[in-house]
Amino acid sequence: MDILKASTDWAKAEMLSNSAFLLFGALFLAASIAFWQVGRTDMARAYVMPTLVSGVLLLILGTGLLYGTWNTLAGYGPAVAQDAPAFVASEITRADRTIAQYGTAVFKVIPLLIVVAAALIIVLNGPAWRAGLITTIAFLSIVMLVDSNASGRLEAYRQQLAATSR
Repeated sequence: MDILKASTDWAKAEMLSNSAFLLFGALFLAASIAFWQVGRTDMARAYVMPTLVSGVLLLILGTGLLYGTWNTLAGYGPAVAQDAPAFVASEITRADRTIAQYGTAVFKVIPLLIVVAAALIIVLNGPAWRAGLITTIAFLSIVMLVDSNASGRLEAYRQQLAATSR
C-alpha cells in the first residue's frame, strides 16, 4: 500500500467534509437573512440572531479546519520522502489522539448538550429562548453528523497506517 496515496486520499476526503461546514454555515446565514426579511411573527424574528451566530460559527469552523487540512496535505509529500516509518508512527499517534477526542466531544458531550437544549425548550417559553435552543440543536446536530463521519474515516485511515507499519 502506498502511504502517501492513503494519506492524501484521507486529507482530500477530510477537506470535502470540512467544506460541509462551510455549506451549512452559508445555509444558516441564508436562513437568517430570510427570517429577517420575510419573518412576520415574533417567533420568526427570534430566529434571526441565533441562525446568524450559528452560520458565522460554522463558517469559522469550516474555514479553520479546511486551512489546517490544506497545510497538513502540503506537508505529506516531504514528510514521507524524508522518513516514511517516522511519518506513519506520527500519523498513527495523531489519529489515536484525535479519535479519543472525537469519542469524548462528538459521542458524549454533544449528545448531552442536545438533550439539555431539548429539555430547556420545554421549560423556557419565550420565542427568543425557543429559537436559540432549536438553532443550537440544529447546529450541534450538524457538527455531530459531520464529525461522526470524519471519525469513521479517520479510524479507517488509522487501520491502513497500522497495516503498513507491520
